[in-house]
Amino acid sequence: MPNVYEKLGVPTIINASGPATRLSGSIMPAEVAEAMKEASQYCVDIAVLQAHASQYLAQVTGAEAGYVTSGAAAGLLLGTAACITGLDPTKMNRLPDTRGMKNQVIMARSHRNFYDHAVRSAGVELVEVGIADRYSGAGVRDTEPWEIEAAINERTAAVCYVAYTHSLPSLAEVVAVAHRAGVPVIVDAAGQLPPAANLKRFIAEGADLVAFSGGKAIRGPQSSGILCGRRELIQAAALQHLDLDIYFAQWNPPPSLIDKSRLPGAPHHGIGRPCKVGKEEIVGLLTALRLFVEEDPQARRSRWLQLMEALAAAIGETPHAQLSLANDAKRTEIPILALQLDEEALGFSALDLVKRLQDGTPGIHANPSRVSEGVVLFGPMCLKEGEPEIVGKRVRQLLKG
Repeated sequence: MPNVYEKLGVPTIINASGPATRLSGSIMPAEVAEAMKEASQYCVDIAVLQAHASQYLAQVTGAEAGYVTSGAAAGLLLGTAACITGLDPTKMNRLPDTRGMKNQVIMARSHRNFYDHAVRSAGVELVEVGIADRYSGAGVRDTEPWEIEAAINERTAAVCYVAYTHSLPSLAEVVAVAHRAGVPVIVDAAGQLPPAANLKRFIAEGADLVAFSGGKAIRGPQSSGILCGRRELIQAAALQHLDLDIYFAQWNPPPSLIDKSRLPGAPHHGIGRPCKVGKEEIVGLLTALRLFVEEDPQARRSRWLQLMEALAAAIGETPHAQLSLANDAKRTEIPILALQLDEEALGFSALDLVKRLQDGTPGIHANPSRVSEGVVLFGPMCLKEGEPEIVGKRVRQLLKG
């Protein structure tokens, strides 16, 4: 029987890369899909549902409050807006016009990435600090805490920190200088799961807001994410996201999410209104998050390792190519298979191999992040049983010409 994509005439792919948005994210567990299906058959007050979600997210992350967003980038936009406006509905109504407001966000130059467009979308100026000599090869230094401290002024709304294992300065150092000046720190932790311990790590280190993706390792809906942090900032984010087409006298949001008594009136639809998240995504994210935190990390890692070992066995030994399995449990839960090519001997490049894999039938998508080194990477997070053998067979065929 044809699946829904076949009925639409859309070819499915084998995702041997990972849960990237352009590849439609992760494979949701059946329990998550069933929860979303059930959620779709009822109507609820979204603010009440978000208030319930806030309590659970606070429990899981150690934050004062939480909020389900339509992805990590939406969380960055909402979080930035919250830092600009606080609970002032007049300021909320003006965004992205930030004239006369705190409208600068500081970021280490080495943390800049395509996703910080979400931060800039709130109407702020992104202030880059430091020079990443360690990346250019000209030296060993990166942005230092004193440079962030020197950049803080009366217009600083927040410091944005992108969390990677190699990020410098440390989050603790950034928090120290920011908080000394009364400035909040927003952490972009979109892809920093697993380990599950990272759900609490950044809040424990002093972050004021943290954004996670819901559609990657958590295996929730692709259009879902988590924003967690200080209660007042989550309240400001919610006010700039929710549908507020309602009389103020009629409006009765749960006080645990929004303290109506602190407001002179409700703001207009906020800058985050286009980032709508439905009841299905909220329920799906909460269900997936529960499954994620309850799963034994060793069992999860073992499942992924078996897929990578099956792929390595299916590729086997081939001329002018060498396989290696990155399987350091101290560094990551996710084992990665690397295929190093002798591009000169093969007569084609690692990027050529990636393109030939994806252009075949079915399309097979590998990770191209190291093709400049002649390396093709394969990840386990979106592979299903039986697919490693299909991928391995195709790779062998292509390598043998």
